[in-house]
Amino acid sequence: MATQQSGTLRHLRRPEGRIAFTDTGSGPLVVAVPGMGDLRSTYDDLVPELTDAGYRVVVTDLRGHGDSDTTFTAHGDDVTGADLVALVEHLDAGPAVLLGSSMGGSAAVWAAAERPDLVRGLALLAPHLREAASPAQQRVYRLLYRAAFARPWGAAAWAWLYTSMFSKGRRSPRHDQHVAAIRRSMADPAHLRSFRDLAVALDHSVVEPAVPRVQAPSLVVVGALDPDYKDAGAALADMRDALDARALLVPGVGHYPQHQAPEVVAPVVLEFLAGLPAADADGADERGPRA
Repeated sequence: MATQQSGTLRHLRRPEGRIAFTDTGSGPLVVAVPGMGDLRSTYDDLVPELTDAGYRVVVTDLRGHGDSDTTFTAHGDDVTGADLVALVEHLDAGPAVLLGSSMGGSAAVWAAAERPDLVRGLALLAPHLREAASPAQQRVYRLLYRAAFARPWGAAAWAWLYTSMFSKGRRSPRHDQHVAAIRRSMADPAHLRSFRDLAVALDHSVVEPAVPRVQAPSLVVVGALDPDYKDAGAALADMRDALDARALLVPGVGHYPQHQAPEVVAPVVLEFLAGLPAADADGADERGPRA
């Protein structure tokens, strides 16, 4: 089921299955990854802006999501980060800017720490740089996820949470279409199982020790209404300081600023990309394409 409307659908072979991705445009490489329970189409408003500005944009599905295979048994920030590393190596067009939403941003941080030679920038949308839940809370959450995301109600439960909790504030004109695509994908038992396995396995503690090792310039964007943070502004300030990043708090949006407020996010991402030094064939620095 193709969810990204532009670009050629391709697959990257990994030890337990294939990762789906689309490849659009030409120029410096940007690799984008969605968050848990989301699809490549979360970036449909950003991809045209980036390609029109002269970037090659590759958007990947998570393991067991969208057009990726559902045969994976391992899920989480570190294995997703390893998939990103493998994808940039496969494309042979790096170093890349990694653009990640939610746990996709966490995975991008992990990848940047592990392979600084492959990552020249990080654009992070509502990421998690540490695990906020205590071990006791995590155990409770895992029990809840197992029950909430089981058949036959799991797809409907996630669609409801995606809309009622995580998309607080303004919504994209294509919100209903996007959520319907997520629900259709999870109507497949294998996709729903993969999503539930990820929700149960996800533990951001693997990212925290990677943060001090990140060398790439970073941008962090957070919605002011994001329920993943007790205080979105304070969380953003902490992430800004931890990564020495540029930071933007977007008013009136929740967990998905890339499609709740693309008119705000796209210009900021383009400005960030244009300001990055890019290595030319001789290793000298040059500025990226126009924004």
